[in-house]
Amino acid sequence: MSEKVKAKKERITLKQYFKNAYKYRYLMNEIVRKNVKLQYRDSFLGMLWTFLQPLFTMIVLVFIFGNIFGKSNKGVVCYPVYLLTGRLLFEFYTQSTKRAMRSIRNSASVLKKVYVPKYIYPVANVLSNFVTFAISLTVLIVVMGYFLIKNGLAGGTIYPDLHLSWYILLCFVPILILCVFCLGVGLILSVLNVFFKDIEYIYDVICTMLFYATPIMYKLKSLGIDEGNMVGKILKLNPLYSIIEMFRCSVLYCRPFDINHLIYASVFSVVTLILGVWIFYKNQDKFILHI
Repeated sequence: MSEKVKAKKERITLKQYFKNAYKYRYLMNEIVRKNVKLQYRDSFLGMLWTFLQPLFTMIVLVFIFGNIFGKSNKGVVCYPVYLLTGRLLFEFYTQSTKRAMRSIRNSASVLKKVYVPKYIYPVANVLSNFVTFAISLTVLIVVMGYFLIKNGLAGGTIYPDLHLSWYILLCFVPILILCVFCLGVGLILSVLNVFFKDIEYIYDVICTMLFYATPIMYKLKSLGIDEGNMVGKILKLNPLYSIIEMFRCSVLYCRPFDINHLIYASVFSVVTLILGVWIFYKNQDKFILHI
């Protein structure tokens, strides 16, 4: 009988755990607003860097790698836009997960004094980075608009396959999947960082490896890698590959998603989020002993 009471109590606690997300929504909104404001607080150009940083990065990478990976339009359509679509999504992933990873340790002084749901901090950091990401998407609009006008004035001879279609309206699907994935990874990393400080340095290396293993600057075929061979299959296991390819399908390729990419990325992201919530829930009471 006592085991049943204990199990029931555990279920009620878990239910309240999720109810707190709504109860403390105003606190989460304030943390998100604070994070966005503080990001460029001491910068002369302020939030304008949200636009300029990805633009300058794209220009540098196009200048360096354009002649290597952007010579042929086949499968690339427009190399600057191809590069920017991958770079923006990957930057959102790395920045949101890194800040979520450090969120519990950075909020130690508050967590030791007052009670707030601890998961608010990693979740708020992912959401604040999403706001920054949404603003940076204006760079993609400007750059794509520029090349569309340039291509139109040249009679469509520069980028024959570059045009707009209604598929661009589906771009929110891979973005939503990416947000779910970032939340799951961020929750897991925030727990690991409480117990193992070295995870910050290890994750920096992992992110560098992910950047080069994800087709952001290149297509697999441009490296002589067929998607069907062993190396191609290994690279496709990366969920960021599927998410970025879906985003490019809607924005750049003007075609429907590959159903395999959609299913794989969705399932992987949801499972990661469930695992992240479970790991965080099981370990949150131990945080106070380590921060």
